[in-house]
Amino acid sequence: MSHGHEGLGGARPLVVRLPVEPVEAVAEADAVDAVLRAGGFAVRGPVFGVAAQDGPRWRVVGAVAAADPQEARDSLNSLFWSRAKNDPMDRTERRALLEAVALLERERVGELTVLGTRYRVIRVEEYAGAGPEGIELPRPSDPEPAVPDWDSRTTKPQTDDGLVLDPDAPITPAQAAERLALRELVYSGARFPDDVREDSRRARDAHPDVVLMPATFTVVERNSAGWQPAGIPHPSAHDARRALARSLLRFEPYRHGLLEDVRADARATLAAGNCDARTATALAAYVAGADRLRAAPVNELEVLGRVYRIARTRRMVRWGPEGPEGPRPSDPAGNEPFAIHVPLDEDGNMLPSPSPSPSPSSGAGTETPPL
Repeated sequence: MSHGHEGLGGARPLVVRLPVEPVEAVAEADAVDAVLRAGGFAVRGPVFGVAAQDGPRWRVVGAVAAADPQEARDSLNSLFWSRAKNDPMDRTERRALLEAVALLERERVGELTVLGTRYRVIRVEEYAGAGPEGIELPRPSDPEPAVPDWDSRTTKPQTDDGLVLDPDAPITPAQAAERLALRELVYSGARFPDDVREDSRRARDAHPDVVLMPATFTVVERNSAGWQPAGIPHPSAHDARRALARSLLRFEPYRHGLLEDVRADARATLAAGNCDARTATALAAYVAGADRLRAAPVNELEVLGRVYRIARTRRMVRWGPEGPEGPRPSDPAGNEPFAIHVPLDEDGNMLPSPSPSPSPSSGAGTETPPL
């Protein structure tokens, strides 16, 4: 079945293969069941990252989780700076990296080429399956660790680092159906401003194809507007549960005035016995919630009237003749570019820092769109 050809302005034809390996076949069956249960999508909006092209393929550099394009540029700035400081190279190579750092400190660049590699800030649409039961939960075939690790200090690989974005790779029937459905996705609701809707329509025409990225798992909290993200995306449902358990012991009690320091721990504070009865009762509820997460794989949890869920979040990147889509004019701009690292010389040595400039706004107070 032909859907046009990208070189002529249309989308690529899809190459569909049947899953034959048992684990993949089970995942395919889960995907079909998920469509029958949910049948629709809840769109959160864009997240941003960086992709690099040093051959025919594009690969992701770091996690695609930035709230705005400037945050993604800052991550690229840090990547170049770290390479210039720590990697063995000659002065010419280091100079090229430092020139890129200087450019990113003063301009909102969409892409640049450094040492033969083309880097681009990419825009990724985040969404989730949705139906009568709300936002989709993890699927039975989603990977779970044989021995759950609850130590929050454990280092884990970034969600997307090194991921190859290949629009020509063979895909399963369920993936093909999803890609075809998402090709026509545009913002159309009245809650979207006119420029956002117009940019969305232009993007559909300029980037007619869609590439699916691996599922992520996000802690969401239910409120009057729906399900609000309460954390960053994680590569597995267990990683999201571990983050929720930590949040229940630290951030949530702090956010609601039960702990004086975000670094304090509800369990330790309760054991010390130096709080009043009302606070102790509330802290005990948070500790019990964290313990329920540890006792078994729980995907929905209620603590003190607040309902948390592990949502199976999905992502797609639009694709056109020149590769993955970059930021749109109507996307949030983020902070102004600024110097985020001390300067280096051509040998990788740190130089005295200039007088500090006022810190840019962190974006606090900006509401995250609900799923």
